Amino acid sequence: MILTEKDKKALLERFLRYVQIWTTSDGERADQGIQPSSDRQWDFAHLLEKELKSIGLESVQISSHCYVYGFLPPSPGKEGAEAFCLLAHMDTVDEVSGEHVKPQLKEKDGDTIITSDGTTLLGADDKAGVTAIMSALSFLQEHPEIPHGKIEVIFSPDEETGHGMDNVPLNLITAKCAYTVDGGSKGELETECFNAFKSEITFTGKATHTGTARAEGMVNAAVMASSFATNLPRHQAPETSDGYQGFYAVMDIKGGIEKASLTLLLRDFSTDGMEERKAFVDALAKTTAASFGGKAEVVHTQQYLNMKEGLKKVPRVTENLVAAYRASGIEPVFTPIRGGTDGSRLTEMGIPTPNIFTGGHNFHSRDEWCSLNELSSACEVLINLARIFAEN
Repeated sequence: MILTEKDKKALLERFLRYVQIWTTSDGERADQGIQPSSDRQWDFAHLLEKELKSIGLESVQISSHCYVYGFLPPSPGKEGAEAFCLLAHMDTVDEVSGEHVKPQLKEKDGDTIITSDGTTLLGADDKAGVTAIMSALSFLQEHPEIPHGKIEVIFSPDEETGHGMDNVPLNLITAKCAYTVDGGSKGELETECFNAFKSEITFTGKATHTGTARAEGMVNAAVMASSFATNLPRHQAPETSDGYQGFYAVMDIKGGIEKASLTLLLRDFSTDGMEERKAFVDALAKTTAASFGGKAEVVHTQQYLNMKEGLKKVPRVTENLVAAYRASGIEPVFTPIRGGTDGSRLTEMGIPTPNIFTGGHNFHSRDEWCSLNELSSACEVLINLARIFAEN
């Protein structure tokens, strides 16, 4: 155990402060290229900027797109140690309210469990990650006997919208590897994730008076969209799949008789599997439109790719992290991310980035909760990671 009870208390107080800051992002605005997608993310960014400076980080700044950057300079004599970057995101998902979060504390089996009051999400995704990083940096500054090289930090906006790395300031990052702190249960170490595409299907029909619809050849686009959704494989939905199974997820249907649109998320761990899913969507849209006498247009947009292959090329990145887990008394559990992180995109950009647990659970829901013991363990992993990079 590296952290004392005093350290854990400070970590808890930091987390409680962070989750009460409203940072919900806006998926529609993000899809329009607006970043940050919500002005309220600036509030958290400015707070983190101030705190990073108070800890003693250098070159602390906020980019024009609301990315917070800074770096902890290396310990004396460790200037030649390999640098690494730590990342967590500031926003929370827009599917559940993140405004007026009222954290609640419960003591259970020697642990402190943090929840919301049930009317909002908690925001552990990913303010637990931000907390772990900030607490680890503070600890390293307070304990100069623990050696470390240069440690860079980026807190990003709009991860939950899928646009977290759209404008990441790569020009500032000198590290050749990074780690997101955005996972769940203690021990989880994630080195692979979904391939992810968004499919937007637009159906075009023909409006006529409902009283003469048969004679005038009405084609109902709203019914076409509904039929398309109904004919997706029921056993390949988010709620009927797990592990390495992919899915089709209907996220939105809207429109009327003349025009209706549907947004679909496609997820698969293999490249071939994703190509099959896109082909299936194309064929189903075409068949559905033809059966009604209407038209369909499909646009597929890549969101992120599986980071597995990118991490395989640089094994030391994961090996150092495994060593940090074990130095913290934790045996890593390799689990696939049934989703993506900023690390997925960053790995595509050439900076291999596995994902570290935070102790958060039941993300994206009003039942979200976080374990203080597990969050403290995540912080200890980061401290040990810094030491291992310095020693190597």
